[in-house]
Amino acid sequence: MKTKLDIAKNWLPRYTGTNIDDFGDYLLLTNFQNYVDKFANRFNCAVTGIGRPMQTATNSSGLSIINFGIGSANAATIMDLLVARKPKGVLFLGKCGGLKRSTEIGHFILPTAAIRGEGTSDDYKPKEVPALPSFKLHKFVSDKIIQRELEYRTGVVYTTNRRVWEWDEDFKQYLKKLSTIAIDMETATLFIVGLVNEIPRGALLLVSDIPMIPEGVKTEESDKVVTEKFADLHLEIGIEAMTELGVKGEQIKHFTY
Repeated sequence: MKTKLDIAKNWLPRYTGTNIDDFGDYLLLTNFQNYVDKFANRFNCAVTGIGRPMQTATNSSGLSIINFGIGSANAATIMDLLVARKPKGVLFLGKCGGLKRSTEIGHFILPTAAIRGEGTSDDYKPKEVPALPSFKLHKFVSDKIIQRELEYRTGVVYTTNRRVWEWDEDFKQYLKKLSTIAIDMETATLFIVGLVNEIPRGALLLVSDIPMIPEGVKTEESDKVVTEKFADLHLEIGIEAMTELGVKGEQIKHFTY
C-alpha cells in the first residue's frame, strides 16, 4: 500500500462491493440511489455495494453506474479510486440550482467550466487551474439532447461545499457577481480530480430548484416532483451518450475542433 494505485486497487472494491474488473470502460456517476435502481431494473442487472458507502450496477454492454454520495469530498474520493480501473469516459448525472432567469426547473445544463469554490480541488491543483470537462464527451451528450429536440443550457457552474446557504444574502450577491448559471457541490471537484488522474469526464446537470428566491428553495416535496418528471429522461440521455461512446470507441482525450 505504498502508492496511490495500490490504495485505489484495495479501496475501490471496499467502497463499492464491486471487483475492479467488473466495472465497464464507461461510467455514469450520480448522487442518487434511485438512478442506480432504475439502471439495474432497465438492464436486469444486479446492484452491488448495498451497505457500503457506494452502490454500483453494470450492464451487459459494459456501462456501469456508481452512486458515490453527496459533496465534493465524495466526488474526489471516487475519481481517485477510479485510477484502479482507468475508465475511458465518466459522465456525472447530478442536480443543480439554477441561478439565471434563463434556467428553469427541468432544464439540462452542460457546464463549460466550474468555479472551484468547494476547496477540495485545491489539494489537487493550484487555484489558477480551471475546472474543465472533456469537450468531446460533452459533444456526445449534446447530440443526444438535440436528437430528442430538447433545449439545454451551457455556462459556468459554481461548486460549493456549503449545503445551507440559501438564507445568506451576502453569498447570493457574490454569486450574482460571478455570473454563474448554476450552483452544485461536485462538478468542479470531478473535473479537477479527473484532470489529475487523466480520466475523461463530463457532467449533465438537471436544474432541480431556483435557490436565489425563497419560494424556489428545494423542499422534499418539490424535489420529489422534479424526480418524478425528469429523472428517467436525465438517466436515459446519460445512458445513450455513454453507450454510443462505447460502441464507436472514439478517443475522448484528444479532440480537434
